[in-house]
Amino acid sequence: MTPSDVPTMTWAEVRALRLRRHGLAEPFTGAGPADVAAATAGTHAQVMSAAELAIGSRLAGATRSDVRAALWEERSLVKTFGPRGTVHLLPARDLEKWVGALSPLTTGPGGFPPEVRLTPEQTEQVVAAIADALADAVLTIDELGDEVVGRTGPWAADLVMPAFQGRWPRWRQALHLAGMRGVLCFGPNRGRKVTYTDPRRWLPGFRPAQEGPALAWAVRGYLHAYGPSTPQRFANWLGAPVSRASEAFAALAGELRRVDVEGTPAWTADGTGTAAGEAAARSEAVPGVRLLPYFDGYSYRVGVPSPERLYPGAAAGRALAGNFQNLLVDGVVAGLWHQRRSGRRIDVTVEPFAPLSAAHRAALDEQVERVGLIMEGTPRLTIGRVTAGGHA
Repeated sequence: MTPSDVPTMTWAEVRALRLRRHGLAEPFTGAGPADVAAATAGTHAQVMSAAELAIGSRLAGATRSDVRAALWEERSLVKTFGPRGTVHLLPARDLEKWVGALSPLTTGPGGFPPEVRLTPEQTEQVVAAIADALADAVLTIDELGDEVVGRTGPWAADLVMPAFQGRWPRWRQALHLAGMRGVLCFGPNRGRKVTYTDPRRWLPGFRPAQEGPALAWAVRGYLHAYGPSTPQRFANWLGAPVSRASEAFAALAGELRRVDVEGTPAWTADGTGTAAGEAAARSEAVPGVRLLPYFDGYSYRVGVPSPERLYPGAAAGRALAGNFQNLLVDGVVAGLWHQRRSGRRIDVTVEPFAPLSAAHRAALDEQVERVGLIMEGTPRLTIGRVTAGGHA
C-alpha cells in the first residue's frame, strides 16, 4: 500500500474503539460471562474477585454470582493458565484453540538462577506427571505435589522457589506450562484450597486444536480486542517469541490491513479503518467514568506502545508504579481506587488525580453503586488518597 492508501486513526479513536469492544462504553446486553471473556481475549483471574468485577461490569445487570455460575456450574468459562502463563478465565468453547496456540510456547529458563531451575528434561517429566496424576482426579496443590514427586523424584520437592513468605517446591515452575499444554485446569475450591483437574474431565470431548490455525485464531482475536497493533506487541501479550508472532502475522497478510495511528504503523484484522460507518463510529468520543479492577488496567493498555496515551500526567507516575485499580475518565487513566470489604459493606476509596466535574462525580457515584451490585454488597464511597499498595 502507498502512504496515501493507508487509513489513519488517532489515539483518541483507538481508545474509543477499545472502550466499545471491551464493553466499557456500554455494558453488553444479551450476552453472558463467556462472551465477555471472548471479547477481551481472556479475563485475568489471579484475583478471582477482580475477575468477577471485570466481567460483571461489562454485562448489564450481572453479579458475581453469574460469573461463578458460568465457571463452576454451567462450565461455559474455564479457569486456567492463559497468555504469558498467567491465570485467566477463558471461554470453554475456545479452550481447544487457546491450548493449540499456547502449547508450543516455551518460557525458557525464566528468571531463576541455574541451581533453582528445572532442566528441560525435568520440565517434561513434571508435565507428564501432572497429566498422569490429574487424568482421573481433582487434587489440591499439596496432593498434586505428592503425586508429582512420587512420579519423578525427590528433586521435584526441593524448596528452592522464592514465594511470598516462604519457598515453593521446584516442580511448581512447570505448573503454568501444564495448563498451557492442556493437561491442567482449575477445579472448584475445596473449602479455602484451590484444586486442579484435567480439562478432559472438566470439559468432555476436549482436544487441543492444531497450532497453525489456533495461532491464526489468536491473532484475529487479539487484534479485535486490542488492535490496531503489531507482531511485537502480540508476542509480548501472548508470551511468544517475536519471530513466531511475525510468522503468524505474515501468514494472515491477505486479510490484515495496515493503519497509521498518529505516525505509528499497526495492523487490524476486521476491517477497522475501511468502512465509512466504522470510521464514524470510532471517531465518536466515549465520555464517562469507569472503575477498572486489578489486572483490568493491564488489559486496557495492551497493545498501546506509549503509556502516556492512556496514562497522562500524574497517572504515569502513580498508576504505572504497580498493579493498582484504575479510575478511567473519558477513556484515560485519571486516578486510582481501592475497595475493602467487611461483611456486606464495601468501603470504596477513589483518588482522582484532578478535580472531577459535576457530571463525572455523578457518574462515579453510579459506578460505585454498580460495584456494590456486582459484588453483592453495600458500597460506601470516600474521595481521598489511596494509601494501599498494588494488589492490596
